[in-house]
Amino acid sequence: MSGSTPPVIQGVAQAMRHLSERQRVVAQNVANSDTPGYRARDVAAPDFSRLVEATGVGTGAPRVARPQVNLTSGMSALGASTPSGGAIFDDNTSETKPDGNNVTLEDQLMRMGQIQADFTALSGIYRKQMGLLRSALGRGGG
Repeated sequence: MSGSTPPVIQGVAQAMRHLSERQRVVAQNVANSDTPGYRARDVAAPDFSRLVEATGVGTGAPRVARPQVNLTSGMSALGASTPSGGAIFDDNTSETKPDGNNVTLEDQLMRMGQIQADFTALSGIYRKQMGLLRSALGRGGG
């Protein structure tokens, strides 16, 4: 995004893209709920530290960092691998079926509801911000 875009709008846009990707992954989980051996996935939350640093709150600006797990040789020897595509396997499941599938439709529907609620909240923030900008420009914001 351009440097003239307010950080709040950049944050809302980034969060909406994250929610869109998360909705896609949850839909894949639902579609594969009967696939033997399929493991439920989720998308890692976005890192908003760049937006905090962009505000330039003095030289000692607060730093926000998302913890990163580095794969060690011991972890690799035990069979661990780095997930690809930003999606991570979901360890927060309520059950695993005998065929190895751990997708629970109830859990996935709860996630879809949370995604919808988050998207609604972000849409409200965006709408209010646009109204404030229109008002500041004298174009009658609401």
